[in-house]
Amino acid sequence: MELLTNFGQLFLISAPWLLLGLFIAGLINVYLPKNFLNKHLGEEGFLTTVKAALIGAPMPLCSCGVIPAALGLRRAGASKSATTAFLVSTPETGVDSITVSYVLLGPFMAIIRPIAAISSAIVAGVLVGSEKKPTEVTAESLPEKNTQAVTSACCSTKAKVEAVKTSCCSTKTEAEPAVKSCCAKTPEPVKKSCCAKTDANTANAGTTNQSHWAKFSQAVAYSSTSLLADTAKWLLIGLFFAALVQTYVPENFFLQWGNGILAMVVVILVSIPMYICATASTPIAAGLLLSGVSPGAVLVFMLAGPATNVATLGIVAKELGRRAIVAYLVGVIGVAVLFGLLTDYLVEHYGIVVAPMLGEHHEILPQWFMYMTSFVLAGLLLRLVWKHFSQPKHVHAESV
Repeated sequence: MELLTNFGQLFLISAPWLLLGLFIAGLINVYLPKNFLNKHLGEEGFLTTVKAALIGAPMPLCSCGVIPAALGLRRAGASKSATTAFLVSTPETGVDSITVSYVLLGPFMAIIRPIAAISSAIVAGVLVGSEKKPTEVTAESLPEKNTQAVTSACCSTKAKVEAVKTSCCSTKTEAEPAVKSCCAKTPEPVKKSCCAKTDANTANAGTTNQSHWAKFSQAVAYSSTSLLADTAKWLLIGLFFAALVQTYVPENFFLQWGNGILAMVVVILVSIPMYICATASTPIAAGLLLSGVSPGAVLVFMLAGPATNVATLGIVAKELGRRAIVAYLVGVIGVAVLFGLLTDYLVEHYGIVVAPMLGEHHEILPQWFMYMTSFVLAGLLLRLVWKHFSQPKHVHAESV
């Protein structure tokens, strides 16, 4: 009975913050231009690596979702360093995990967690290194005969036809015939005059309003279906694990491993086999914190868990090379341990309180609002379960 009570309490205080994070993540996913990532991550260099880490940090992607996104970036021309930085920072932190970290671990951990994630992403990207660009073929490197042949072709881009300068509202028509290319297959469409009287402005206004509402609806649908489905399983497992630790594990159980490097090594070994995202790792980290694990070791778990699973390491080896695995692990685990030691030092010497805000949630949000959001989240989870069990039958019926 105590286990269910602790689970319900953790679910109650996590629901409003998780819904807020999911909603913000949905807005980012919908309103961010599709070509934004490829545009800013295609070039080599340290600045591109930093940019990739900053872009990936608030992204609403977990360990499973970041893999196809990183593959798309890499195959679209993103550099190795940028791909690695994006692959590390995206699952280690996000807008949803930061909000949950604030309520379950306190404000200090909510601040240092994204800083550590971005730092580890930059270091891992730099260590993986950038690949050499292929030698570009220019006109100077071509033989002289080929160059002359290209310049003499009727389709050469150097043969430019000067446009007739006329006013867009001019009533005079030019008698000069249009110069057609020998490669032209179809006539060019007729351009309308800028003085044509149409209802374009009115149509555009209505379309803009509809597009804004459509994007908002798409953001809500994405956050409540796809994104929630990616995190729901491990989120519930994490909440249950935290409640299980809080109920049955003595507070001094993990103290036998100490609060230094040894404790961090233990949590790294525990986190590597776990296929978990940043949001779902937070309640597990809260459970570890309640059991006596140091804040630094908890931070190491939240950084190493989402970024060092077997699937991610396999993608790194396949797309970036085997050498990249060593650099990847050194960057992620090395920076995680350094920030873990820094966290323990700051907490010990400055008296920073790192604890779940279980007793302070009433001061942050009213209780009726927490119950309402918990019912909404429970309803969305039940909806996902219903779709999971009903969809296979539907798809099978359509295939028949």
